[in-house]
Amino acid sequence: MQEEKFEELISGLLDRQFGTVPHFIPPAIEAALREQLRAYDADGKMFPAGVGQHTSYARNEQLRGDVIKWLEKDNSPAEKAFLEYIEAFIEYLNKTCYTGINSYEFHFARYEAGSFYKRHRDQFKTDTGRKFSLVVYLNEGWRAEDAGQLIIYLDEQQITILPEGGRATFFRSDEIDHEVQPTNRNRLSIAGWLKRV
Repeated sequence: MQEEKFEELISGLLDRQFGTVPHFIPPAIEAALREQLRAYDADGKMFPAGVGQHTSYARNEQLRGDVIKWLEKDNSPAEKAFLEYIEAFIEYLNKTCYTGINSYEFHFARYEAGSFYKRHRDQFKTDTGRKFSLVVYLNEGWRAEDAGQLIIYLDEQQITILPEGGRATFFRSDEIDHEVQPTNRNRLSIAGWLKRV
């Protein structure tokens, strides 16, 4: 079952430049991660995200409005379980596609009502380590009227993905423009990158 989810993401990437699959992570892990994000948020441990890196890193509310917290294996059992699941995906990806991925980074993200992330790519101009982007949604009972859709830009085509709980979306960090449309309620996710460093 786990490998079927992995294969569906990879096949989507190869066939149409992005993969998306519902229920990517087990429901128990999804629920634990959602509660962990909410606990961090309630404790004031999530901080406004910025753009750029190192000396060019800056907060830019005109571009993005989410608050984030980086995941670490030793932070909580939920994070450990999720990152071990990601490691299994990386092992499968490397075995089947010879990608040479040897690192990763992921963060929790919460968009409050009205916030967004304008069109962008996930690759830095001065650091090409990020090879693949992976987003996993933690929202309960998300409906179309809640908005907050992920838009993926493919040439002249725009793909719209509703951020339903458990859904994962996978694409190349250096090739795919994407954006998060303004949301009408708190939008919860984990976003991250599979890297070659």
